[in-house]
Amino acid sequence: QVQLVESGGGLVQPGGSLRLSCAASVSSFSSYIMGWYRQVPGKQRELVATIASSGSTNDADSVKGRFTMTRDNAKNTVYLQMNSLKPEDTAVYYCNARRFGYVFWGQGTQVTVSS
Repeated sequence: QVQLVESGGGLVQPGGSLRLSCAASVSSFSSYIMGWYRQVPGKQRELVATIASSGSTNDADSVKGRFTMTRDNAKNTVYLQMNSLKPEDTAVYYCNARRFGYVFWGQGTQVTVSS
């Protein structure tokens, strides 16, 4: 069983920055494809970014150039650095781990961008 614990969410003004963390309790963490997703009430959960075991990333068009996903395999942790935040980035952000067809989710962390 994989446990994912997100942290780092909060309230930030437009144009500000936040860094989300997701700590995974799992062996062979480096073999997992990790992802960040977000969801607004009443809408489908959407992809923000993913990172492969190689470190290569895939970002949603809406966050390209503003968000950066990284991983630290020694700490079993992934990060999402969010810069130039906009009100439309307000959502619950979820961490995701995938391997061999199995998918695991964290409990989510709220990010609110508002003045």
